[in-house]
Amino acid sequence: MYNHSIHPNQRLRVSEPLTLYEVQDGIATLTLNSPARRNALSSEMLEEMLAAIRLSEDDPAARVLIIAAAGPVFSSGHDLRELSQGSRESQTLVFALCTKVMEAIRLLRKPVIASVQGLATAAGCQLVATCDLAVASEDAEFATPGVDIGVFCTTPSVALGRAVPTKVAMQMLLTGEPISAQDALKAGLVNRVAPSAELGRATRDLARKLASAPASAVAMGKTAFYAQAALDRPQAYSLAQRVMVENLQHPDGREGVSAFLEKRPPRWIS
Repeated sequence: MYNHSIHPNQRLRVSEPLTLYEVQDGIATLTLNSPARRNALSSEMLEEMLAAIRLSEDDPAARVLIIAAAGPVFSSGHDLRELSQGSRESQTLVFALCTKVMEAIRLLRKPVIASVQGLATAAGCQLVATCDLAVASEDAEFATPGVDIGVFCTTPSVALGRAVPTKVAMQMLLTGEPISAQDALKAGLVNRVAPSAELGRATRDLARKLASAPASAVAMGKTAFYAQAALDRPQAYSLAQRVMVENLQHPDGREGVSAFLEKRPPRWIS
């Protein structure tokens, strides 16, 4: 096991770091660490998140990434004070940086699991919707309440609208009302709901399952899934066919098929 505090440009900070990063038993955990500010996604927080995601990409010891949060709130979304005091140019940079973080999660060739307690609102809800999988505590709630302050959650709607049915997304976006963990489970925003005291264990149980799969197959599969989703059906099948052949030709693919036919446990290379 090892730990990192992510400091862009190696800045020194007297207070607690905004993010924490650790790897243990093949599972990397990126923890949002600003509970006093409800883990608001300030520019500084987003920079540190992006650095941690890139670190996990290059870390062979990290097979799965969990995004968790300290304190009672997962994330309240963007730092409204920062946005309200910014110019058009600075606001543009904040949203561009947030998009970089969300796209880094989608493009990471490793599974990403959100571990959600308390509230996940606005860009915090966007973060959950962007992750490949999500586990929520039974008391978690999800909302895109920007409409209540006159700023529609347009960027969160990109991820939310791809994660849940249109009617559910539009209800959340147009009313700003939160949905419960159980409703989020029904809508497909989260995969599992756990008792609050067992959230960490439930998330790690899922992460261990993902970490046991060959990294090569997971990387090819995740990349292809998001790529084909943007194509029409014939193009999607054409892409998927190529990836299946590539997967079968990979040493892990050959080993997996051989192990199945020989009725023995596979010995993965990656």
